[in-house]
Amino acid sequence: MNLKDKVETIRDNAKTPSILVVGDLMVDHYIIGTASRLSPEAPVPIVNVKNETTTLGGAGNVVQNLVSLGAKVTVAGVIGDDSAAGELITILTDEGVETDTIIKDNSRTTTVKTRVLAGSHQLVRVDREVTDEVSETIGLELIEKLNSHIDAVDMVLLSDYNKGLFSPFLTQQVIKAANAKGKKVIIDPKGLNYQKYEGAFIIKPNRKELAEAAKTEKINSIESLQQAANIILQQTGAKYIVVTLSEEGMVILNETGLTLLPVKATEVFDVTGAGDTVLATMAYFLASGCTLEEACELANHAAAIVIRRVGSATTTVQEIIDDIERDEVR
Repeated sequence: MNLKDKVETIRDNAKTPSILVVGDLMVDHYIIGTASRLSPEAPVPIVNVKNETTTLGGAGNVVQNLVSLGAKVTVAGVIGDDSAAGELITILTDEGVETDTIIKDNSRTTTVKTRVLAGSHQLVRVDREVTDEVSETIGLELIEKLNSHIDAVDMVLLSDYNKGLFSPFLTQQVIKAANAKGKKVIIDPKGLNYQKYEGAFIIKPNRKELAEAAKTEKINSIESLQQAANIILQQTGAKYIVVTLSEEGMVILNETGLTLLPVKATEVFDVTGAGDTVLATMAYFLASGCTLEEACELANHAAAIVIRRVGSATTTVQEIIDDIERDEVR
């Protein structure tokens, strides 16, 4: 059975993958307008607001990608107890996502990234956030909630945006709980401390993140890529490192070697959120019975689809099938 036939079988299968996403949840707020003159108060443009929108950001983008593919999703994280938190919960609930593992912490602010755009040109971004580590009390409460959900899911994703959720203690507790129940853990990492990801099945950095974590000056060859990956594999005991290489595709590495998967994109409009699409697509197809190489190949197709669109975008299984067909023609 070729890959396209396998994906069509998955599409037609009655089984729905169930995936738990633990991550830094945030709201993306867009103020969109026009700018035709400068302010008399300062040398900045005056934006005449025409529209405002809000959508999920951070780990929420992973969630939306999974929902678009057809997964049953439970999401866990820590947010503030504020109006943005209510908005975030409403969007997730409207997507059909289970949210009872999200904790509201009144000592924190729900992360909101406000972007002001004149047409398609971003003028400024304003962030409201607290990035201190969550307290041990809140962490223990989250772990207790997660323990009752891990049994019911096929896979656990950790979407780390370095906003304070993934303390070494909490990260290890989640990974150990998942491993104890035989659930694979896939991590989209941030920061320099990859030791906290010990025990993961897959860690998925981009080239820059891998270089920084491995304390390597530059990754500009397959040899330097393998050397950096080996450092992280030894630190974490992860089964695989999957590195996204932007226009060069992605590479799967383990202790025995590597597999390079060339990029599928023919044109690029916006790479925003493409890493979240890759994470979600890998997880969805692994949970559906694909091999890691097949799941990464399909994630490459998914990334090619979303970077042809502006903003954080999602895709569907049918669109991935269509993209495979187009690739075969090319």
